Amino acid sequence: MSSNAKEAILAAARKTAQAHGYGGLSYRDLAAEVGIKAASIYHHFASKADLGAAVARRYWEDIAVELDAMLADTGDPLECLRLYPGTFRRSLEDGNRLCLCSFMSAEYADLPEAVQREAQGFADVNVAWLAKVLVMARAAKPEDGEAQGRAIFAAVSGAQLYARSRSDISQFDALIATYRASGLLPT
Repeated sequence: MSSNAKEAILAAARKTAQAHGYGGLSYRDLAAEVGIKAASIYHHFASKADLGAAVARRYWEDIAVELDAMLADTGDPLECLRLYPGTFRRSLEDGNRLCLCSFMSAEYADLPEAVQREAQGFADVNVAWLAKVLVMARAAKPEDGEAQGRAIFAAVSGAQLYARSRSDISQFDALIATYRASGLLPT
């Protein structure tokens, strides 16, 4: 199987997991979507747990790169904090999907250990980045950055969950505006 096929499998699995969670991953359905035989998926992912862990790892690695690029491109930590909710909004814009790792976190008790670790990695990357940027923006003291980062991450991912349950992206926008007005998200 080529690396292009592997990437296609990962992309299809990501979309599926964002819409249906880890439980919605099916080798047969992914194979049909990618245009290969289900048995071909086993060449790169010996088990559903291997596939789920790879998808979650790729997801948090991609967001880590995106967040660092945002900071490098803007050079303005306060602007980054303004832009941050957009990283979650995009999933809603794409077929009312959830952040992949938020969905997996909701399924946490039923996930294989390797998938649990990778889903936690997403939260860890977000919280660490938020803590760093909050301190850089002087919106948090160094000793408070991580706690404030966790609060922002939980609030933004919660806003996404709420909006998805209503199939209404305007609910996400309204919650983010409320977070800004209340001071949870720096402006």
